[in-house]
Amino acid sequence: MKEKIEETLHTEALHVAIVLAAGKGSRMNSDIPKQYLLLKGKPLVCHCLDTLEASPCIDQVVLVVGRGEVDYVRSQIIEAYSYQKVSAVLEGGAERYHSVSHALEYLDGRIPEASYVYIHDGARPYLEEALLERLYRTVRKEGACIAAVPVKDTIKQVDKNGRIKKTPERSSLWMAQTPQVFPYVLIWEAYRRMLAEGKTEGITDDAQVVERMGASSVKIVEGSYRNQKITTPEDIDP
Repeated sequence: MKEKIEETLHTEALHVAIVLAAGKGSRMNSDIPKQYLLLKGKPLVCHCLDTLEASPCIDQVVLVVGRGEVDYVRSQIIEAYSYQKVSAVLEGGAERYHSVSHALEYLDGRIPEASYVYIHDGARPYLEEALLERLYRTVRKEGACIAAVPVKDTIKQVDKNGRIKKTPERSSLWMAQTPQVFPYVLIWEAYRRMLAEGKTEGITDDAQVVERMGASSVKIVEGSYRNQKITTPEDIDP
């Protein structure tokens, strides 16, 4: 599979990963941002960077970090672990969508318009090559797509008083993950329109931006239950 992908990578379109590592991780009860906490002896963010660095699906990586952290990340992460694919380390914004927008704006004019972007949470360390390959094939064939997994538990929709309103049909529910992958022109235009029109309320992921702006339908690609987001101390040391 690796050789086949390497043969089909085409020069007019780059596949660029945007890794979001600008969060503070307040629920981790730590003074250290969670993306720099050690997991199996390495900073948490390094685990997804390792996968991206080794993947034949990915040409470049843009890493978005917190304010004042650029120099630290360049020396203690990028140089210390010899990541060759990281083309830029950028400061993020107040909200997740600001950080994504900064990265998309940075890429404007620096990559071919036919390129694709893979937006990934740096707090999801268990990114697998097999998932990247599924996303790679799908975005080229069908356009916008995201990793997701079927919901295992019954979900309840409640009112403001905590009383159940209804129980959605579980078979139609999926838990969104990252990477979320888009043709570059499509996602950048959707973000520009959303910010220009001030339609940012409640935005928590990139597929939601595309949905809200009516830019495209988004395909589900089955992810992995291992591809969880590290949110609390129990996620690192259960």
